[in-house]
Amino acid sequence: MQKHEEWVDRIIETPGRLLGPRASHSFINDPRHLAITLSRYKFSAKMLKGKHKAIEVGCGDALGAPLVSQEVGELLCIDIDTQLIEGNKERISDLKQIYFENLDITKEVPVGKFDGGYSLDVIEHIPQELEPQFFANICKCLTDDAIFIIGTPNITAEIHASRPGHSPHVNLKDENGLRELFSKYFQNVLIFSMNDEVVHTGFSPMAHFLFAIGIGLKH
Repeated sequence: MQKHEEWVDRIIETPGRLLGPRASHSFINDPRHLAITLSRYKFSAKMLKGKHKAIEVGCGDALGAPLVSQEVGELLCIDIDTQLIEGNKERISDLKQIYFENLDITKEVPVGKFDGGYSLDVIEHIPQELEPQFFANICKCLTDDAIFIIGTPNITAEIHASRPGHSPHVNLKDENGLRELFSKYFQNVLIFSMNDEVVHTGFSPMAHFLFAIGIGLKH
């Protein structure tokens, strides 16, 4: 009994950590969506398990960063939003293997080389005219054998989607479009579908969300 009480005391004494602004809004207004979002990060984390140095492109308020950091050595999280990055640095300061940088990937290349990376719910907000630079700058910071993952809503499910809270969807893809795009930059491309928390390889037009995994850079 004493050991149990000591364990409870340690938990209670652990400082509380608030969610970031976007995740907090989801927790209050749509907690089911928060669970679905976390499951996307869990899938990405498992795909990147064992990578030494990974990068998240467009981390937002870093909801999934602690989850992914459990599977990789180091994790750099970048985002264009200065306020979100500063908030992340304050809230997630205890996890020393995660570090943050304010950076616009369509204009700058992150410093260093990464053998894994991911970008969830980002590309649909990137105007098509900036898409080539988006991918070019990502590829410049990846090792030749790197794995990179993109997750994005399926364009075929757009009619069922709620209105995004921060910026409109201007660059949605279907399975074929995502595969064609990734094939320009990676030697091997894997596509997975997702409905709620379930990842599968079923009929992609009925999927709510799509993952593309690129393995090995093309030169």
